[in-house]
Amino acid sequence: MQASRQYADGGFANTYHPSVQRVPEGRPTLADLMFRGEGRTPARPLPVIDPRATWARPVETGLRATWLGHSTVLLEIDGHRVLTDPVWGARVSPLPFLGPKRFHPVPVDIAALPPLDAVLISHDHYDHLDYPSIRALAKLRVPFVTSLGVGLHLEAWGVPAERIVELDWWERTVLPGGLAITAAPAHHYSGRGLRDRNVTLWSSFALRGERHAVFFSGDTGLSPVFADIGQRLGPFDLVMLEVGAFHPAWGNVHLGPDNALKAWEQLGSGRFLPVHWGTFNLAMHSWSQPADVLLAHASEGLVMPQLGEPVEPARIEAVEPWWRGGTEGDWQDAAPQETGRNRPGIPSGVTPRG
Repeated sequence: MQASRQYADGGFANTYHPSVQRVPEGRPTLADLMFRGEGRTPARPLPVIDPRATWARPVETGLRATWLGHSTVLLEIDGHRVLTDPVWGARVSPLPFLGPKRFHPVPVDIAALPPLDAVLISHDHYDHLDYPSIRALAKLRVPFVTSLGVGLHLEAWGVPAERIVELDWWERTVLPGGLAITAAPAHHYSGRGLRDRNVTLWSSFALRGERHAVFFSGDTGLSPVFADIGQRLGPFDLVMLEVGAFHPAWGNVHLGPDNALKAWEQLGSGRFLPVHWGTFNLAMHSWSQPADVLLAHASEGLVMPQLGEPVEPARIEAVEPWWRGGTEGDWQDAAPQETGRNRPGIPSGVTPRG
């Protein structure tokens, strides 16, 4: 860890300058986050699909993704299965009885998952590194790939050290069968308590198989590194970018939908599957706002499946706003705005690979 270029003065630091500065004025208080704001949870239960029947069928295009909620996605890529930031817990909090509670059940139990080739952990925040989920997954004898230092949590929770691979930015590991996983920079922070700020690293990841490539942002703010990632690790068939739980006070460490569109443009390729939304009440905006803004600004190239719906990105032609059945008119305020992109949808000059 101490040999990392990101490590200094006893902890990790962001080494890329953010493109957006945070606005400290108006930062929500703990009381704001817990008790205030309208439309922050769905008015009705969200539709959830059981993916198991589809998982039992071959992936005809070679790439299939199943969004299971928040940043948890089961990726099937060129014969490999990788699970990102698995969170099955009812709350994302250090306390089991207090904190953000899940809007909906996870579409499938961990015990019902197909055989996995790897579990990917971007960083150690509670909504990405979930104790009960790790304890359950540790029993499956699956390898874990994560950022520097996060393996200490995994090993303490029952994952054998020989099944943990920790990566620094731009380092990679190759799974049996040839799937390469590369850790890439992100602009964020880490910590699970009052005394462990930035003692572990945070990362995005690129996955490349024989025919396809996928990018997973983890949590990050906007920075010029997205263009660097696109040049060094792309082109991508699918990019998964965080879009929810944003606020001007956190503008340098979270994207939100508008900056996610800019990050997508800088990456320069791939269909766009939004993650980090629709599952937990983590910010002051309405729960569906990220999805509504994305659909209003750039419907072409988006991949926005229902919870638990396995989709092959190359076959998605249009987005159905399924989430609007769980709102009471919040989406009507999401009018199209100029975002600075060359055109809506897939980044200009990019042809999705099949």
